[in-house]
Amino acid sequence: MVNENDMKRQMTLYFVFAAAMIGLNYLIQKLNQIVVAPFICQNFGTIEFFHVFYCSTEPFDMRELIGSIFAVGITYIIKFFLDKFIVFKKTSTELKETSIEFIKYFGFAILTTIENIGIQFLLTNFLNTPLEISFIIALSIGYLTKFFLDKRYVFNINEEKIEK
Repeated sequence: MVNENDMKRQMTLYFVFAAAMIGLNYLIQKLNQIVVAPFICQNFGTIEFFHVFYCSTEPFDMRELIGSIFAVGITYIIKFFLDKFIVFKKTSTELKETSIEFIKYFGFAILTTIENIGIQFLLTNFLNTPLEISFIIALSIGYLTKFFLDKRYVFNINEEKIEK
């Protein structure tokens, strides 16, 4: 039998860290919008590389796209280490093991993001659910799915190992 208190502790920490990463993601994107993008585009925007791949707003706002990519990348990396060492209490720091765990972690992040987008799309477009409600439902299901995938397949925490 799984120690119920340990499972509750893991889930609580997992979701608290998820909420913190959502906040950090927003902060990084706002800093990019307010500080980084104006600085880079004013000082380096005439250089073709920076203009095309960062400062351009046609046909897409590249500043927002690049800022979003950096924010997601940074928060994924931070959340991975929080989950590994604090939530699931893994102690191995071997590069090979950690690399394999990170690849699986990132793969499941992609899958659960697709799940999240799909659920939100269905709720919003077919059930006429308000965006705020569909966003919360989809995000909750996505994080719950990711928690169990990470626990079992990324960090290999089996129910039998947790017995006390």
